[in-house]
Amino acid sequence: MTARVSLIAVLLASVGPGLLFAPVFGVVALLLPLVVIGSVVYGVTELVRYRRSLEPWRALLALVLGLLALSAAVLWPAGVSVGATVPALAAGVTESWQLTLQSTWPARSDPELLLFVPLAVLVAAVLGVEMVSRLRWPLVALVPGLAVLGLSQAYVALSGVTALIAGFAFAALAAVLLMSTRELAVPTSAAERPTRRTVVAAVLVAPTLVLAVAGAVLATAADPVERPAYSLREKQQVPLPPARVANPLDEVAGRMLDPREPVFTYTSDVPIDRWRLVVLDTFNGVNWTPGGQYRRMGANLEASPSVTAPTDRRSASVEFLDEDAQWVPSQAMPASVTGLAPLVDEDSGMLVVPERHGPVSYDLSWWDPTPGDLYGAAIDPTAPIGDVAAIPPEISELAGRAVADMRPSFQTALMLEDYLRKNYKVATGENLPTGSGWPQLTEFLTGSKRGTSEQFATAYVVLARARGIPARVAVGFRSSQGAGNDVVVRNQDVLAWPEVAVAGVGWVALDPTGEAAGSGAPAEGLAESTARAREALPEPEEIQEPELPPADQNDNAADVGPGITIPWLTIGVVVAAGALIWLVGVPLAAAIRRWRRRRRPGAGAVVGAWHEARDRLRAYGVPFTTGMTVRDLAGVVPDPPVVAGLQALAHHVDTALWSGTGPEQSTVDEAWSAVRVVRRGMATRPLTVRLRAALNVRALRSPK
Repeated sequence: MTARVSLIAVLLASVGPGLLFAPVFGVVALLLPLVVIGSVVYGVTELVRYRRSLEPWRALLALVLGLLALSAAVLWPAGVSVGATVPALAAGVTESWQLTLQSTWPARSDPELLLFVPLAVLVAAVLGVEMVSRLRWPLVALVPGLAVLGLSQAYVALSGVTALIAGFAFAALAAVLLMSTRELAVPTSAAERPTRRTVVAAVLVAPTLVLAVAGAVLATAADPVERPAYSLREKQQVPLPPARVANPLDEVAGRMLDPREPVFTYTSDVPIDRWRLVVLDTFNGVNWTPGGQYRRMGANLEASPSVTAPTDRRSASVEFLDEDAQWVPSQAMPASVTGLAPLVDEDSGMLVVPERHGPVSYDLSWWDPTPGDLYGAAIDPTAPIGDVAAIPPEISELAGRAVADMRPSFQTALMLEDYLRKNYKVATGENLPTGSGWPQLTEFLTGSKRGTSEQFATAYVVLARARGIPARVAVGFRSSQGAGNDVVVRNQDVLAWPEVAVAGVGWVALDPTGEAAGSGAPAEGLAESTARAREALPEPEEIQEPELPPADQNDNAADVGPGITIPWLTIGVVVAAGALIWLVGVPLAAAIRRWRRRRRPGAGAVVGAWHEARDRLRAYGVPFTTGMTVRDLAGVVPDPPVVAGLQALAHHVDTALWSGTGPEQSTVDEAWSAVRVVRRGMATRPLTVRLRAALNVRALRSPK
């Protein structure tokens, strides 16, 4: 029974850390493969227990059966053929861990991503079973499980109560393993067996539990600024292949020459203002190019943490007819995509399907902010403004005049939109202007004042950036009907528009051409809030500089008056560290001192036994003075077992000190056996007394 308990503890310590990948894949996706692996390894171990001839093959048998069971649970239900099983398992070792790092989390539960977790758990479980069966020290069997735990923390580090529970659970498994392993101690007699095992286990388990709990508490409280923990996922992204298609911004004028050509259809129960293909945020004076960091789209994306406004989840089904474009229709904050496995840039919402050929159909869900009064909103100060270098002087002057030199705000952004609407015309007909470099923008802004949405959007962005407003260009399509079944979006609906970053809301789409608002689609959500803010904008001569938000009172806390700030976190950390040093340091220092005394040469080891017994009794409060001998100390102790141990120790001390030839090893062993008799005699005292003695700091000092 003891061996079976040890086996279960090792398996739980090996399989349990696999569940710590739950923030990456979710508990449901991990549960089946981990349970399968634990069951197979346990079953193989039980089989070997009854068929001893299989013991040399136990590890190989567990690995082979574990891989077969894992294939049956994960690969084959996903459509992987039997012939492709081995390559799929090999890819689980070499590729799946990296594909997961390149995905948004929670990641899809596809085998090509998930496999590395159960494979690591399988190896840890097999190694743990072999170690606990073959090695003398049981705690070594926890090392493979600790490796899996460390790998999980390299992906997503636990914090707070979760980290505390995980640390305590692992320490509890270590305690169970220590208590249930036969080789914990080698007792000298059958009567001594329970006492020795309990004592040794308690000595080893107590520091483990204390260190685990205290370490989790300290790690949770030690970082006052709550910085995110390091993850292997940092700076991991999917490199895009070289673009095989033209920039959608360069296609705006060309699409308008073939207006009736369908581009995609969608079905939605809610009105949709516009669809994006690409977001362009880099301008070198000639070309606009998309930036972004692409990841594989996972199972679900939450709204950006910077968006504090309420959000509604909306959805639509899309059939994209373009056969070669790598960008597919999307929204600013996609939540999930089914029927397609695209790459996603979380900041812009761009969806990319590299190397795609032919039409695609998919279901898209997204988050739509619904702010209240957007008119008085502030510009997001954390958003990058973008490159504003080498702006022609005449364009910088125009930007100042357009907004009356007002400081950046969403009201200023609306003023700039209104300026372009009133002073520039949308080009129609066949001779449409193209290009959005400095020559074309200069001509549009200071010359012809006529252009397509390409010139309107890019001109708005350079003017906004010149005034310190973070802005970027989006290219996609307006929705001519808003909601319905099989709504057709055609080339004539192509549109480029600017977006500005608003605090608490995210990137807000504007409409300097007025074409999106005139599409006939009813506005909802963020589009409706933007329309209300646009209507609230007064005439240019009536616009006043918006008031600055009140300063944070905490910024001037030193000027309020003589206050006292109590650093509760620092105090808590210091108190916890002190308690940890006391609870672990005192028993550890006593154990080290005992080990050193036992290994003194010659008569020093016997004298060390006397000092050990003396200090043990001092810890229990037995009075002692420097002139007392072993027999003197035996005379003041009321416990008969302790007195017997001290009298035996006195005999061995006399032999060691007065023999003239030095004590034999048998004398040293018998002296320390007498010390153990003294310790067992004191162990009959109440638990509270024993605990105080174990943590008595004064017993570590030399007697006076």
